[in-house]
Formats: sequence, structure tokens, C-alpha cells
Amino acid sequence: MADETKSSSPPPPGNEQKPGAAQPSSAVPSPPVAAGSSAAPPAKPAAPAKPTGPVPIAWDSPLVAKHKRRHGSGLEAFTYLGQNYFIVDRSLIPDFLQVLRDDDKFDYCVDITAAHYPTREKQFDVIWILYSFDRNERIRVKTMIAEGESVPSAVPIWPTANWLEREVYDMFGIKFDGHPDMKRILLPEGWKGHPLRKDYDIILQDKEWVQINLGIESGQ
Repeated sequence: MADETKSSSPPPPGNEQKPGAAQPSSAVPSPPVAAGSSAAPPAKPAAPAKPTGPVPIAWDSPLVAKHKRRHGSGLEAFTYLGQNYFIVDRSLIPDFLQVLRDDDKFDYCVDITAAHYPTREKQFDVIWILYSFDRNERIRVKTMIAEGESVPSAVPIWPTANWLEREVYDMFGIKFDGHPDMKRILLPEGWKGHPLRKDYDIILQDKEWVQINLGIESGQ
């Protein structure tokens, strides 16, 4: 009868396994970590420097030279992104505007507007935007005034200044001396305050005028 016990071949040399030894793992071992150290998150890249914006620079031209000879320190001239403008003392208005129309042919008053800077001593800029068809040139004239000050009306120089000055009065509260009809143009006469001032309280007006006069809960 054949022997039921089968003999097995001996393991190859060097691969002998000791009794009780752990089986080798086929996983790749992790690199050793130094004692007491922890993985730090990668440092964020530094924010790029904020680019500087454009700034006004001196404007020099024969037109500027002529008016500087005439008005001296009462006038400055700058250009900003291709927009040329004069800053003039309030005392030069309206004579300066009259000369620009009569002598320099700025015969079209494109717009009159204002800007409010509450922290300044002279809180308001009043700005005239003028165009010359003869010269094909556009300029701006700016003057600064304090709260409660007015400027002379330009209606006798450009009749189109009429409604433009009324809008500035309506939105900013700036009056133009000699205007033929200095009253609001966009808002009703009973409206309180001037909406384009930085300190204007729109919520207060909503309660005091819109709800009372229009009979609605809110104009917002």
C-alpha cells in the first residue's frame, strides 16, 4: 500500500522561517517621522502690492499760460486721465467763465454738477463742464465753497445753465446767485434735504415724505 504521507521539498536556502515569526508585509513602509515634530501647513504666498492709481498732473498749454498770467495764484490747471481742468478761486466766478466763452470760444455748457466732501473745510466742489466747437476741446472748471456759500449763476453766459443749476441746488443745496428761478427741479418743494450730500438720511426722508404724502408703507 502506498504511503499516505507525502514528503515536501525543503525551502530554498536563506528563506527559512523561524517558528512564531511574523509574516512579511507587502505594503510599502512610511518614511520615519522625527520625534516631536508635526507637519506644518504650507505658507501662504504674500499678497501682491496694491497698484497705485492714476493721479492728476500739471496741465500746461497756451490756454493755461494765458490765464495764469491773468489770474496768478487764483488759478491752477491739471489733467487727469486725459481730462483737463482748472481749479479757480470762487472770486473769479463768473468772470472767468465769461472769458472762456467770449475769448476762448467755449460756447457750450455741457453740464454743471457738484461733489460733497464732508470732512473738508470747503465741503463742496462746483464743476462746470464746457465744450468748444471751434477748438473741438472739452475742459472743466472747478471751484470750492463752504457750507452755506453760493456761487454766481452762469445763466447770463449760457442759458442752458438754468436747469443744470436747479439740479445742483436740488441735489446738493448749493444756491446760484442771480438765477431766474432757483427752486427744485427733480424733487417736490416739500422735500427735506438734498440726496447727493454724503450725510443725507434717505431712511428719514422715506418716513417723513414718502409715507405721509404718497400713503405707502415705504419707498424703498
